[in-house]
Amino acid sequence: MYSNKEVAQLLFRLARGKGNWGAKGDRLEHYKRFPNIKEIIKDYSNISWIIIKKKPTFTLISLNSHYKKEIIEFINLEIRDSEGYIK
Repeated sequence: MYSNKEVAQLLFRLARGKGNWGAKGDRLEHYKRFPNIKEIIKDYSNISWIIIKKKPTFTLISLNSHYKKEIIEFINLEIRDSEGYIK
C-alpha cells in the first residue's frame, strides 16, 4: 500500500518536471524510484487524474489537465513547500 505523500511526490514530479499535462507525457520507467508506481497509476487513472498512453515500446504517463486545480490542491496539501512551484 502507498501513502498520500508518495502519491503527491509522484504527481509533483510529473507536474513540475517537464509540465506533463494532457498530451505531454513522460516514460513510465523514469519513475522507477517509486516502489508502488503500478498501484498508484492504476488507482489514479481510474479517477482520471493520470492518463496512460501505451506505445509499442514504452508507456507514457501524464496528468489530466481537466483536474489540474484538484491535483495542485492535493499536492499543496501533502507537500507543504510545493506551493507556487506548479503552474
